[in-house]
Amino acid sequence: MTIYNKKQWWKFALLLVAIAIGISSLYYTSILVKKLSYEERKKVQLWAEATRQLGEADISEKDFGFLLQVVQNNRTVPVILTDSLDNILSYRNLDSIKAKNLVYIKEQLLIMKKENGPIIINIGKNNKNYIYYQGSYLLQRLTYYPYIQIGVILLFIFVAYLAFSSSRKAEQNQVWVGLTKETAHQLGTPTSSLMAWIELIKDKFNDIELINELEKDVKRLEVITDRFSKIGSNPTLKPTNLVETIQSAIGYLRSRTSDNINFSFLYPDKAFILPLNRSLFEWVIENLCKNAVDSISSIGNIIIELKEIKNKVIIDITDTGKGIPKSKFKTIFKPGYTTKSRGWGLGLSLAKRIIEIYHKGRIFVLNSESGKGSTFRIILKY
Repeated sequence: MTIYNKKQWWKFALLLVAIAIGISSLYYTSILVKKLSYEERKKVQLWAEATRQLGEADISEKDFGFLLQVVQNNRTVPVILTDSLDNILSYRNLDSIKAKNLVYIKEQLLIMKKENGPIIINIGKNNKNYIYYQGSYLLQRLTYYPYIQIGVILLFIFVAYLAFSSSRKAEQNQVWVGLTKETAHQLGTPTSSLMAWIELIKDKFNDIELINELEKDVKRLEVITDRFSKIGSNPTLKPTNLVETIQSAIGYLRSRTSDNINFSFLYPDKAFILPLNRSLFEWVIENLCKNAVDSISSIGNIIIELKEIKNKVIIDITDTGKGIPKSKFKTIFKPGYTTKSRGWGLGLSLAKRIIEIYHKGRIFVLNSESGKGSTFRIILKY
């Protein structure tokens, strides 16, 4: 299991915890709502009985005072008293301002009928009144509370994730800058020494071919040092011929790759002048092509195709290698990920940083099929 698999499991675990909290909250709140709803119905039933007895003529003054107190003590549950023909006789705990409008009261009556069954009051001679009610303000708020709580939890997780991602990216940027600057510094000193040694070799030996090869390698080290120094700073972009830049990268790779690997470059007869940092962009093409070479077992093809679609330049790099699992399409661009026994796993991560951060483009795996090869796509604004 790689570090990225572990990160995915942590994210999944956090999501499960959030879901568990939400479900527990919903379950516990539903129990409270049921209990409170039961208590409120008992309260309305008591209110209905008191209302019925108040209508009787033979109650004592003491009983009348008690029953009147029971009726008046209902200050939370909205109720409407109607006769058998749905004529509204009285109401309680409705909005005092809106209740002046009969339409509003009738609308509330319809809502109450849908929410709870009526409580029947027998008033004698087969006459009945009906009490309709709905949950109190507290009960209604308690019903919505778990959903609000889940929303707050999800918002907190989202904000925390954004903060963590932002902090992690800032930390990664610092690491990149520190690593590349130190690498450029470490390469700079021996490269300068090698240049001095070449001058001494020129004075003592006449092997021109050997000296030329040494000079090529030293110049290559200078290019690498320059690339690392640019990664560690904010590189400048200049109008650059994209076709020539890709041709230069392919030319370098051809001379250092087996003859069994065939490079093809397909492009329209047109000059593509884009704001690029040529040195870094060549590095991207080299990294993608080197990975393609590594994925080809012995004999194969690498095809670089350049085309323009809707004011965007598309560069597709296709190989006939072993392919990439779909589950790894995004993971392969993360620092440290590698399937090789040697290497740091920084090539594709550097390519992504160069294309997306410095050149404001996109790079991704367009498609891949096991045993048949892969296609990487670079998109640049034109």
